Amino acid sequence: MTSEAFDVVVVGAGAAGMMAAAEAGRRGRRVLVIDHARAPGEKIRISGGGRCNFTNTGTGVANFLGENPRFAASALGRFTAADFVARVDKAGIGWHEKTLGQLFCDDSAKQIVRMLTDGMRDAGVTLRLNTGVAAVARDGDGFALELADGGRVKTASLVVASGGKSIPKMGATGWGYEIARQFGLRVTETRPALVPLTFEAGLLEQTTPLAGVALEASVSAGKTRFDEAMLFTHRGLSGPAVLQISSYWREGEAITVRMAPGVDVLGRLKAAKGENGGKAQVATALGAVVPRRLADWLCAREGVQGKLAEVGDKGLARLDGAVNGWTVKPVGSEGYRTAEVTLGGVATEALDQTTMAAKGVPGLYFIGEVVDITGWLGGYNFQWAWSSGWAAGQVC
Repeated sequence: MTSEAFDVVVVGAGAAGMMAAAEAGRRGRRVLVIDHARAPGEKIRISGGGRCNFTNTGTGVANFLGENPRFAASALGRFTAADFVARVDKAGIGWHEKTLGQLFCDDSAKQIVRMLTDGMRDAGVTLRLNTGVAAVARDGDGFALELADGGRVKTASLVVASGGKSIPKMGATGWGYEIARQFGLRVTETRPALVPLTFEAGLLEQTTPLAGVALEASVSAGKTRFDEAMLFTHRGLSGPAVLQISSYWREGEAITVRMAPGVDVLGRLKAAKGENGGKAQVATALGAVVPRRLADWLCAREGVQGKLAEVGDKGLARLDGAVNGWTVKPVGSEGYRTAEVTLGGVATEALDQTTMAAKGVPGLYFIGEVVDITGWLGGYNFQWAWSSGWAAGQVC
């Protein structure tokens, strides 16, 4: 069987893989990118509601999880959010900043995909889609790849940019972890991250009337807290604050939800009671602090209903605790099906932080989500993809 030969083969036409391929191609390397998907950058295309939250201006090591988040410092420091924004600007892509430093395309996430594919084309990179990898083996100083379609490819450098297990309906698998283990690299425990949390049936039945209610909240697990939007769903809790805390929450633990953070709910209710003879309904007064549907639910749950004048301070204090001290124990999450990223991956101790190269396996690189570096919600994971891909692309 004849074999094609390349200097670099990148497995995965996602954010990290396309970045690494273009950088290597610009150095004059003959590069092949392989992906089993029908189109490149599928997770980019669907991200940010179709507008791609492509980076965050506040990106730093503190925004990442893993056994050793400091590992990310080198790549993040050498190819920054500003560096990627400069490329977006050069491509003529309009963008805007939402909250907390999150940058989005004005138009479509497809513009970012096009920028990356154009960059690969201009660098002479070969892109081969609908192509799976059946096996990888050492071949002299390089690697030999057996393709699912029966083809064979030899390469000096192999860059694994296959992502994690998140969103399997888009083709996500644990293939990258298998390659790491094949070559003796440790893989840390993996789990869904940035994912909605689910309730046990009894509690879910109670909260079902709240499906669709959204509010600004503070959600904490242990010592970690996020102050962002929260959404009640037909399965439990979602929204940015919950997705963020899901990366820190573990089974069997409770989370605490403050649904009016920074508000003296008891003080507001007492003040309302002192107005107009306390004729206002308790739910009406509470509805000035939280969404009315939530206020009605809380008043019914706590048994504090009727006119304010008829409710004692203990009842009002109970509502205060229900609003800003709701402790609930999720039973799980929606899993990889809806998880934005995978927590865990190829252990950073096995990689060189400057080049993303596998220690002890010359020519092998791991970049992006497949590595045990996971960012918060808000563009951080894309920046890790750009930065780690750029770092590998300088040397592979």
